[in-house]
Amino acid sequence: MPITSFVPTCDLCDTHKTDDSGAFRVLPPVFRDFGAVRRFGGEVVTVKCFEDNSLVRAAVGSEGLGRVLVVDGGASLRRALLGGNLGAAAASNGWAGVVIDGCVRDVAELHACEVGIRALACIPLPTEKRGEGQAGVAVQIQGVWVRPGDWLYADEDGIVVSAKPLHGG
Repeated sequence: MPITSFVPTCDLCDTHKTDDSGAFRVLPPVFRDFGAVRRFGGEVVTVKCFEDNSLVRAAVGSEGLGRVLVVDGGASLRRALLGGNLGAAAASNGWAGVVIDGCVRDVAELHACEVGIRALACIPLPTEKRGEGQAGVAVQIQGVWVRPGDWLYADEDGIVVSAKPLHGG
């Protein structure tokens, strides 16, 4: 279910700054913004893959339902896991956003996609298609655990993850 109103990540951090349970997490500030949507959030769906975007393609080709696809690409800077065609698919299939611990390509096309897209960097080299990877598993993104069913919120200030939907406080 998509979020209906967006609470800035700074406000979420102010509210949850003393949470030491591990339910509230902040991703390191290493992600760049590539999509047309700057603020996004929703329930997390995960994919773990390394230099093979077969499962990313399958995910963005399915109904997003306002969710956020989190891709553990092993922080590879050698191959792009998402490009213009897949960005357009994510937008047209109702994904709120895609967060990739790895690279993207077709940056000008991604900027036109009405979906939030965050990644480490861009590189023009595509992936191999080997059909490898895992979907629906807990992933570690820049040292932070993200699980299917978590909630992710991203804006100009950063990205936060929570075990449950969050509201301002």
